[in-house]
Amino acid sequence: MASLSQLITRPATFSLSSPSPSSPGASFCLKPRRGAVGWVSCTSSPAEPDASRLDRRDVLLGLGAAGASATAAGILLSFPRRAGADPVATPDISSCGPPDQLPPSANVLTCCPPPSSASPVDFAPPADASSSPLRTRPAAHSAGADYVAKFNRAIAAMKALPADDPRSFAAQASVHCAYCDGSYSPDGFPGLDLQVHNSWLFMPFHRCYLYFFERILGSLIGDPTFAIPFWNWDAPDGMSMPAMYTDQSSPLFDPRRNGRHVPPKLIDLDYNGREPRFTDNQQVDHNLRVMYRQMISLSPTPSLFFGSPYRAGDDPNQGPGPVENIPHGPVHIWCGDPEQPAGEDMGNFYSAGRDPLFYAHHANIDRMWAVWKGLDPRRHTDLTDPDWLDASFLFYDEDPKLVRIRVRDVLDMDRLRYRYQDVPTPWTSARPVVTTQRVRSATSSLLTPTARAAGAKEAARFPVTLDSPTRVTVKRPVSARRSRAESKLAKEEVLIIDGIQVDMDVAVKFDVFVNAGEDHAAVGPGGRELAGSFVNVPHRHKHDKRGRAIKTTLRLALNEQLEDLGAEGDDSVVVTLVPRQGKGKVKIGSVKIEIMD
Repeated sequence: MASLSQLITRPATFSLSSPSPSSPGASFCLKPRRGAVGWVSCTSSPAEPDASRLDRRDVLLGLGAAGASATAAGILLSFPRRAGADPVATPDISSCGPPDQLPPSANVLTCCPPPSSASPVDFAPPADASSSPLRTRPAAHSAGADYVAKFNRAIAAMKALPADDPRSFAAQASVHCAYCDGSYSPDGFPGLDLQVHNSWLFMPFHRCYLYFFERILGSLIGDPTFAIPFWNWDAPDGMSMPAMYTDQSSPLFDPRRNGRHVPPKLIDLDYNGREPRFTDNQQVDHNLRVMYRQMISLSPTPSLFFGSPYRAGDDPNQGPGPVENIPHGPVHIWCGDPEQPAGEDMGNFYSAGRDPLFYAHHANIDRMWAVWKGLDPRRHTDLTDPDWLDASFLFYDEDPKLVRIRVRDVLDMDRLRYRYQDVPTPWTSARPVVTTQRVRSATSSLLTPTARAAGAKEAARFPVTLDSPTRVTVKRPVSARRSRAESKLAKEEVLIIDGIQVDMDVAVKFDVFVNAGEDHAAVGPGGRELAGSFVNVPHRHKHDKRGRAIKTTLRLALNEQLEDLGAEGDDSVVVTLVPRQGKGKVKIGSVKIEIMD
C-alpha cells in the first residue's frame, strides 16, 4: 500500500477531550404491552384519522404543484413544531413486549430487560474525578497486549453472568433489539414503535448505550479506568477488522461474520453487498473521500448532522443523518454473515449487539460526533430543541440499578468521564473530486458490458419504484441560485428525496448523483457527482396498514457539491437515483430542492 502522504496531503489531528455544549433466546417474564392494539393510535381510528397525527411528509407530498411553486419561490425548509413539549420517552419496562416478527432464524423469545422491583432513578454524572477517573477509549488496531488481555477478561466475565442479570452480555445485546425492533412504544403512544434509528435520536441513544456497557465492564473487573476500544475505520491503519476480534479462542470473536472480510481485507465504507474491484490504495482513497462527504459536505449544520426531528406521537424513521447512513449502515452489513438467513449478527439490528465488534463500531460513530464538533466549533453545535434534549431512555447501570437518562445528560463527554485517543483524521483533506473525462474513460474500461450500457430512465412522474437507474431534472429555488462568490455566504440548499418507502427487513442501498451525465457508473465512491446515499440495515417494526414498509426521507446538503461542480448559478440540476442493493424494494415519492435556514 502506498504511504499515506502519497494518498492524502495535510492530515489533521483533533483532540477529543470533548468540547462542552452546555445470551440469545433467554426468556424473562413478559407482560403484554399496555394498550397495544394493532397499529391504531390510542386517540384515532382508521376511518377518522386525527389531524394532529398526520405524517408531515404526507402533507408535503399532497401539496403537489402548489408546494413546488412555493419551493421555487424560495420558501425555507423548516421542521414544524406542535404546541407543547413532545420529547420521546421510554415507558416503564413492564410495558416492554415481544419484538415484532423477527426473522424465523432469530430464536428470540424476548428482547426485554429483566424486570425491576424499583422505579428508575434519574441519571446523575460522577460527582468528581476522584470517584470516577477519566477513561480513554483506545484505537483498537493499536491497543497493546495488556489492554487486549484485560478487555478479553471483561467480556468473558460479562458473558459468564446469567442471562437474567441485566449486566450480562445476553441482556446487553438485547438492548439494541428492544429499542430497534418494536419491543417498546413511546410513553403515551402504545400503538407506535419507539425507534432509535433514522432520526435525531441515533447519536445520543448509542452514546448512552455505550456508556453503561463500558461502566459494567469496568465494574466486573474492578477497574474504573477501563474504556472500550473504537474501531478506527476512518483512517488507513484502522481500515481492517481489528485483530483482537478475529482470534477464534477469544470471547471477542463472533462466528457469524462475513468470512471474506477478515484481515488483511480493507473495509469498504460505501459497501453495497458486492465486493468492489479496487486496489488497496484505491479503497483507502475512496474511504477517505466518503468520510469527507459524510462528515463535511453533508453535515454543515446541526439539523442535517443529527437527522430529522422525532417527537412523541410521530411515526418512527423520520430521516437519518449522514453518518447514520454512511458509514454506519455499510459497516453493519459488511460485517454480517451473508450465509446467515438474515445477515446475522451485525447485518441485522436485532442481533447486532451479539457481536462484540458492534460496540467498537459504535464507539467510532460516537467519536465522529466529537470530531464533527471540533471541525467548526462555531457552527457545529449540539441541537437546542427541548424535545431532543429531554428525550429519555432506560438502562441498567453497573450496580445494577434502573436509570432514566436524557439526551441532555450525555452532551458533555468530560462530565461522563471519558475521551478518545487522539488519532489522525486524514479524511479532512480528502475532498471529493469531479470525475474528469480521463477518469471516466479509464473507469468505463473496467466496467462490465452490462454496466457500460446501463443508462438511466427518465422519471415521468412520481412515485417511482427504484428497480433501475432513474433520472429527473429538479428545479432550484430562485433564491438559491448564486455566483461562486455568493455561495460562501448562502443558506444551505438541500436535496430532499421524500416519501422513501422501503421494506425494513431487507438490506437496501441507493445512491444519489447530481449532474453525473449519462455515465454515472464511471463515478466512483469518491466522486464529487455522488451527492450521497440511503442505506437500510434490516430490522422489524409493527406491521400496520402499510405492511412491512415504512416511509422516510433523505436530506442531502448541496452547497459544497454545487460549488465544486460549477453549478451555483444553474436553474436546475439533473438527479440520478441508482439502486445498489435491494433493487425494486424501494419507492420514491418525490425529489425536490429546498433551502434550510
